[in-house]
Amino acid sequence: MKKKVIIIGSGVAGLATSVRLSKMGYEVHVFESNPYPGGKINSATFGEYRFDQGPSVFTGPKYLKEIYDLCGEDFSEFELVPLKTSFNYFFNDGLRMQLSNKRNEIVNEISEKLGEDKKNLNAYLDKAAKNYEAIAPMFIEASLHSWRNYTGKSFFKALGRLRKYKLFSTMNEENQKAFRNPKTVQLFNRFASYNGSDPYQAPAMLNMIGHLEINQTPYLPKNGMIQITDSLYNLATKYGVEFHFNERVEKILVDGKTIIGVKTSKDEYLSDAVVSNMDVSFTYERLLNDSPFQKPEKTIKQEKSSSAIVFYWGIKGSFPELTLHNIFFSDDYKAEFNGIFHEKKTVDDPTIYVNITSKYVKGDAPEGCENWFTMINAPIDIGQDWVEEIARIREKIIDKLSKVLGTDISELIEVEEILEPRKIEARYHGKQGSIYGNASNNRYAAFQRHPNFSKQFNNLFFVGVSVHPGGGIPLALNSAKIACEYLGKRVK
Repeated sequence: MKKKVIIIGSGVAGLATSVRLSKMGYEVHVFESNPYPGGKINSATFGEYRFDQGPSVFTGPKYLKEIYDLCGEDFSEFELVPLKTSFNYFFNDGLRMQLSNKRNEIVNEISEKLGEDKKNLNAYLDKAAKNYEAIAPMFIEASLHSWRNYTGKSFFKALGRLRKYKLFSTMNEENQKAFRNPKTVQLFNRFASYNGSDPYQAPAMLNMIGHLEINQTPYLPKNGMIQITDSLYNLATKYGVEFHFNERVEKILVDGKTIIGVKTSKDEYLSDAVVSNMDVSFTYERLLNDSPFQKPEKTIKQEKSSSAIVFYWGIKGSFPELTLHNIFFSDDYKAEFNGIFHEKKTVDDPTIYVNITSKYVKGDAPEGCENWFTMINAPIDIGQDWVEEIARIREKIIDKLSKVLGTDISELIEVEEILEPRKIEARYHGKQGSIYGNASNNRYAAFQRHPNFSKQFNNLFFVGVSVHPGGGIPLALNSAKIACEYLGKRVK
């Protein structure tokens, strides 16, 4: 008889875990409180406009391909749209930069517009690539919490580059040393936001995040980011995974030192193992709150990642100067992150990200119109007056975009929906609206992330952006791979 595994949550990591475990021969059940799979990677249509509601930058498709290969499926069927550009950058002083999806052209553009030395830029990007290639096999694609990973070839390769990681510097400190123009520093500091962190506190090692976007390239699935969810969900159902939608898990059932199943809003289900794709803090606080064991208080109390405020705008008009990914920078980046992490408020001049999938995906907006996913990084919810905060920041965003684009945006918005920290917590169970669990705002952050297994229960496992190896789609997919390896050894 097959061993039965229950997965709590159907985010990208939960879906990937379900496929892997099914292929390993387990009977897999996924419980999801929402009526749809995908967690933050979901889709919604407002009026005549379709929006990807969560992550919008897709890098590292090789990690998705691994799952296709595991299933013997042809990954070429997962069509990717070739992007003409990676990102457009707009600065308040009028400077505009359009970065291509080719590294040499990106280097030329930064050198021409910002006065940086090409040789220096190439050296910086080469180091980011080498750091990633050395670190990934040990800290991203494998468990950081297994002593075996500290004895192999990957460990010594990573150890050999120890000086290159700048462990005692922040991202901003390293970037200030590397570049002469503050705008270049700001451009590379931006990558801290990819895991909800502060470049003025986060370790310089995180500068390697830019490798996946600049040395490689961002991608867009043909049907938008929802295609990632759809593909994994289709693979899961094809290989026998059973999904239970609109069924919230309320408690993980414990018998002594063993997990025996879950209690949901509808029933109790027994299993041989449980995998949580829920925020790790909420897993302990909500699902294991009355279990007689010591909770990881240090993990739960760590500083949370940033949240977000998103305006889904149906724009009755078209802007040829915009592309898929557009960044409108603030003048004072340090003040912006200080507001997010210390003052717990949004500044009057935030950096704005505008994602427009209708530039590439036909049907995402009516002819001559555009679907704007308009986002700013925001603090977590600590009881702020979000009604006032959102009204204030909406006005600031519209004023800034209108000024830069030379058009009154407010008159073009014919559809609007809003996502903010309270809704993020309620819909996606991110504690206080945090998007990536804990922030990476100190040099020990990577080592402090919760492992993909429980140290107290032999059959409890964790996946998703709130645990090792961290935030973002590539890392979430790797969390599934690591957790499944542990489960396969422990639950036989």
